[in-house]
Amino acid sequence: MLVSYNWLKEYVDLTGVTPEDLENKITNAGIEVEHLNFVGEGITKVVVGYVESRKPHPEADKLNLCQVNLGDEVVQIVCGAPNVDAGQYVPVAKVGARLPGGVKIKRAKLRGEVSSGMICSLSELGVDPKFVPKEFADGIYVFKDEVVVGEDALPYLNLNDYILELDILPNSAHCLNMIGVAHEVAAILDREVKYPNVDLQEEAASVLSKLDVKITSGAEEVVPYYGARIMTDITIAPSPAWMQNRLIAAGIRPINNIVDISNYVMIEYGQPLHTFDFDTFNSDQVEVRLANDKERITTLDGTERTLLSSDIVITNGQKAVAIAGVMGGFDTEVTSNTKTILLESALFDARSIRRTASRLNLRTDASSRYEKGLDYNRVTAASNRAASLIAEIAGGKVLSGFAESGERVIEPETINMPWQVINDKLGTTLTSEEIRDILIRLGFDVKIENEWMHVLVPTRRPDVSIPEDLVEEVGRIYGYDHLPATLPEGTTSKAELTPYQKLRRKLRRYFEGKGLYETVTYSLTTNEKATQLTIDESTLKDVVKLKMPMSEEHETLRMSIVPGLIDVAEYHINRQMPNVAIYEIGKVFKAQESKDQLPNEAEHISGLITGHVHDKSWNSAPMAVDFFYVKGVLEGLFDLMGVSNIISYRPAKRSDLHPGRTAAIHLKDECIGYIGQLHPNVQNDHDLNETYVFEINLSHLREQAQPEITYHSLPRFPSITRDIALVVDQAVFADDIKQSIQEAGGKLLSDVMIFDVYEGEHVEEGKKSIAFSITYLDPERTLTDEEVSRAHDRVLTSVKEKFDAVLRS
Repeated sequence: MLVSYNWLKEYVDLTGVTPEDLENKITNAGIEVEHLNFVGEGITKVVVGYVESRKPHPEADKLNLCQVNLGDEVVQIVCGAPNVDAGQYVPVAKVGARLPGGVKIKRAKLRGEVSSGMICSLSELGVDPKFVPKEFADGIYVFKDEVVVGEDALPYLNLNDYILELDILPNSAHCLNMIGVAHEVAAILDREVKYPNVDLQEEAASVLSKLDVKITSGAEEVVPYYGARIMTDITIAPSPAWMQNRLIAAGIRPINNIVDISNYVMIEYGQPLHTFDFDTFNSDQVEVRLANDKERITTLDGTERTLLSSDIVITNGQKAVAIAGVMGGFDTEVTSNTKTILLESALFDARSIRRTASRLNLRTDASSRYEKGLDYNRVTAASNRAASLIAEIAGGKVLSGFAESGERVIEPETINMPWQVINDKLGTTLTSEEIRDILIRLGFDVKIENEWMHVLVPTRRPDVSIPEDLVEEVGRIYGYDHLPATLPEGTTSKAELTPYQKLRRKLRRYFEGKGLYETVTYSLTTNEKATQLTIDESTLKDVVKLKMPMSEEHETLRMSIVPGLIDVAEYHINRQMPNVAIYEIGKVFKAQESKDQLPNEAEHISGLITGHVHDKSWNSAPMAVDFFYVKGVLEGLFDLMGVSNIISYRPAKRSDLHPGRTAAIHLKDECIGYIGQLHPNVQNDHDLNETYVFEINLSHLREQAQPEITYHSLPRFPSITRDIALVVDQAVFADDIKQSIQEAGGKLLSDVMIFDVYEGEHVEEGKKSIAFSITYLDPERTLTDEEVSRAHDRVLTSVKEKFDAVLRS
């Protein structure tokens, strides 16, 4: 809502209150002023000039030489505006003047002729072109009202005004009009509200002799009231300058006197009005009804629109001539030939108007006010105000009375409550009289009987309906900054993260410490991608599809996170970022046997790494990502969670992953994920280089995670290390041998590490050599050679029996 400071002074005495003061006071009272703008910012030395003569420029067909009286001198100005002429009063920027945008006016020569100033258009004076009246859109501005030559032009153009831009929330819709803002400001300043003086002179003839209004059955619930007036002998012309200036300040473009008056009263009273050309209405009956399904109407913007049976329309008894509360029809538009008008002032259901405006994507000033709710008891006052202005400005004759249907007056609501509740809620010590005074300033009628307060709420405040609303009203007018600050009493509990939240943060810190960036991809994907790269390679029967998807790209809930990460990697590589390291913690979904049940949700953690771990530098060569680098990242994760001793890796064959560089990840005997290189075909499909991915079921991992880490003191006694190289069949897994060594070594064995794998010369074909470093330690004493030898012999015997392992010579 744009509020003109100069216009607001018509309703409230603002003596001694600067625009800056007003901005602070309104904001402190609970309605935020987003911006305070001085309309004439940067404009100096612009005065009223009088064009004494005009003649064509001798050297330019489109330029004119104008002799302009500036009050203290007559100067020559070269002007190219098509509408400049002798006898006009115009705004003139004198030599040395400043205009918006830092433009400085200098004395200049144009085609050999001296120009001492500039005759200005409204756009050149900073008015947004979309608000400039059509008659001045392509030329200079010409004053129509009485002005004084040589005086400052800004007050005549309302460019000495300040505009307050209010952020109107649904609970402050009563401030969507100037009178509502005036009530708010008057309450804040403790001053009176001055309503417009309405002097309506009606003709003897009744509107009922020309018009009948009917709200059809079925529409009564969404149309509480519809009223219409008729005005004859209208003269269509531009509206007065004062009205145009105020509409421009409110962000509305002036059109003509009739349209401008309806917009002006809407801004002033908050009641939307609409005017029809009665001669093209072609009926003596207004019928308000629900639209027929797929009924069509061409609106004022020239667009044909298709309606639904839930929309409200205004008809002439036969066809729709307006979409109620949203926009009028093209056929009954007020034009320069209009002589008789029908003035509508009505009430429509807020929800119905909101649905219609949203569906048609047709949000108007009228619909925005209907959506938030109107003052029922202001509908007549607004109609009277518009009719009196039309009679005054457009010379119209107003037929007496209303053609109407429905109820246009409602009784105000009453709230009964103990007045002391307000102090209890706010922590104040206000007396009943002080509370009463604040509510009266807001326009409430208050009666106090002992401990009880009876408050009559004005109909312009539909947002106030319960005692808590009155507490808020008193608090904000009393001043939030005046409310006492007190500490809460009673016991409090220390807030902390849940174990799950702590784990997620720990995982994020770990992966980001390893150089991976977190991503968030869509949970919805295509039907094809939903079944790719899943941990258990689920079939289509497990897919969860949406009944009404947004598009084919988002029709199925994902069963794996990796396909989304592949799309992210492809996006970055296509933009010259070849090194990608990303991860995501998110949910995947799997259908249950019964279609009536919600899908199972499991939290997974996935990652993708491609390119170089680090690029080349002066002292190192570039290091490309490989299987073992990614495996090392996961092993660090399992160490962090305390489950590394129950994790194992087993070769796996998967259709989307490389046949020789893929492993299933097992937690004890359960498969909880996989790690591997994308299959070369998949890499080619996405224009990727060698790319490694992993996905782990975090839900299963969390169950076995160790929340606490157990620390052991450093050993005081020396350890003994024995290295062995075992020759085994190529089909034997190194991890299986490692587990066998750990079991056979007993309590003296503290660590086993693989440090070499060799195949080739000096090793029999079909065999491989695996070298282990075995450490023996007793933290309580020094081991003897005999004890270590016995344990080592058990290890050698075990691997010989289980794997036919032979020590390599």
